[in-house]
Amino acid sequence: MSPLLFGAGLVILNLVTSARSQKTEPLSGSGDQPLFRGADRHDFAIMIPPGGTECFWQFAHQTGYFYFSYEVQRTVGMSHDRHVAATAHNPQGFLIDTSQDVRGQINFSTQETGFYQLCLNNQHNHFGSVQVYLNFGVFYEGPETDHKQKERKQLNDILDAIEDSTQKVQNNIFHMWRYYNFARMRKMADFFLTHSNYNYVNWWSTAQSLVIILSGILQLYFLKRLFNVPTTTDTKKPRC
Repeated sequence: MSPLLFGAGLVILNLVTSARSQKTEPLSGSGDQPLFRGADRHDFAIMIPPGGTECFWQFAHQTGYFYFSYEVQRTVGMSHDRHVAATAHNPQGFLIDTSQDVRGQINFSTQETGFYQLCLNNQHNHFGSVQVYLNFGVFYEGPETDHKQKERKQLNDILDAIEDSTQKVQNNIFHMWRYYNFARMRKMADFFLTHSNYNYVNWWSTAQSLVIILSGILQLYFLKRLFNVPTTTDTKKPRC
């Protein structure tokens, strides 16, 4: 075997071995910089067209906890079905969980690092758009430092207690923020429902008032015609 073929074989073997031993947690660009996590919290509203689908991707590490909640706030169009279908997929494309309701939640622990896919499908409403409020993201229970940095830090008992207390307070504040967003989600849905009922009552009241006025005018017209007496002349006399 020639030295060139032998070297090429070693390179291919090295690539295959490194590919098999690669972890799901990606490495950072340099040893001094932390791993990329991106934005961990999102809350916004989106309009989904009739029969349409909207998808989003959220990056998460394998040691996090993924949360996703939604609520249909209002419908626009002929149909008034407020049900939507929500799905969550892992970075490999496999389905994790589904939810088909006016409001729902999908929560799970992230087992691998990558971009998780969230999709909303307006399949139950073919003649109207829906406005959906979303609140999703990832949070991590432990401090945001890797194992090497943890080993280098040697803190005494007081600093450890302060760090644990701070982390607990931070987690509690985060969960309070989630509950606040969920309450705001319900408040906006109730507001749109109240506004829709208000417009519905006004339109029906106006239509019924016009019908009543028109029927009164018609009744008065026909009653007046019953009492009309034709004038008699020598050439035009009422028949017996």
